[in-house]
Amino acid sequence: MTFAAPLQTLASAPTTAAPASPASFQHDVRHDWTSAEAQAIYHQPFNDLLFAAHLVHRAHFKPNAIQKSRLLSIKTGGCAEDCGYCSQSAHHASGLSASKLMEVERVIEEARKAKAAGATRYCMGAAWRSPKARDMAQITAMVAGVKALGLETCMTLGMLDDTQVVELKSAGLDYYNHNIDTSKAHYGNVITTRTFADRLETLARVREAGINVCSGGIVGLGETAADRVDMLVTLANLPEHPGSVPINMLIAIPGTPLENVAKVDPIDFVRTIATARILMPKSYVRLSAGRTGMSDETQALCFFAGANSIFAGDTLLTTDNPGEDADSALFAKLGLETMRAEEHCDQAHLRRSNAPAEDENMSSCREDVADAATA
Repeated sequence: MTFAAPLQTLASAPTTAAPASPASFQHDVRHDWTSAEAQAIYHQPFNDLLFAAHLVHRAHFKPNAIQKSRLLSIKTGGCAEDCGYCSQSAHHASGLSASKLMEVERVIEEARKAKAAGATRYCMGAAWRSPKARDMAQITAMVAGVKALGLETCMTLGMLDDTQVVELKSAGLDYYNHNIDTSKAHYGNVITTRTFADRLETLARVREAGINVCSGGIVGLGETAADRVDMLVTLANLPEHPGSVPINMLIAIPGTPLENVAKVDPIDFVRTIATARILMPKSYVRLSAGRTGMSDETQALCFFAGANSIFAGDTLLTTDNPGEDADSALFAKLGLETMRAEEHCDQAHLRRSNAPAEDENMSSCREDVADAATA
């Protein structure tokens, strides 16, 4: 399905940094991108890049519809990992206190509020290296309770073992978030307690269990442009593209090793969004953390370049977010609309490669939405 016909047939990506026309990019999903191809896409003249990315975006999505997710920290602080950007690491003097795992009833109540505010996906995050067996019953109860509201469910809990992915799948988990953060080459400069291979192994477990993958990274970790592109190539060359690709702008937090890192030029951030859209044409590209530091103009360029999902609400896990009032004003200014739950069901189905026009997964998604609406 296309929502607007592209201006011309798109062919193969360029292999040099020469300016490229929109005809040089594919709409089809690929898993064999080279670094040279992706670098040429990223570095081409800015207007050419935006034009090409927007054509790809418009071919696969409603161009002015934005999917809203809500994020809740269900267990904050005290994490054993040493991620250099994170206030929740026990290794850093960020001043953040550790908390216990939140009660199931409170999580479900917060999810009800999120749905009333227009969210179609509810994401729950715990600051763990990996969940403990004793916490899994509580975690799966959260998944089941939120899913019963008619919301898509997403969890981010750190690394998972084979038993845990099966438990989460059985509870009805729709998405699992596990970001790769940056390129393989730069990864060791940011995190030392977990390897890049560990992250890919968790993503493989999640994918093989039949749970949708949500994976992206962070821009502004002291990386080069080549690192940003290589991160996207890693994601685009997975056996299946992530259903969601969150792209975060670093929020530099006092007390963390990256508190004084140089800020990324907003144009370079938009380039990252546009390149993600071209490399992963059917994935939701989420404009994630860092929006409080972005101008309306920067966010508008990101939406034009193919970002079609945001985190709504006043807070993310431990950092500020623009909030509903600011987002409503921006959406009105840009003529954007919130994607409805049933639209998101259909779009998520169409994202899957070679999916028929209708199957039991899409029907089940619609039924879940309808059942929750009448409950």
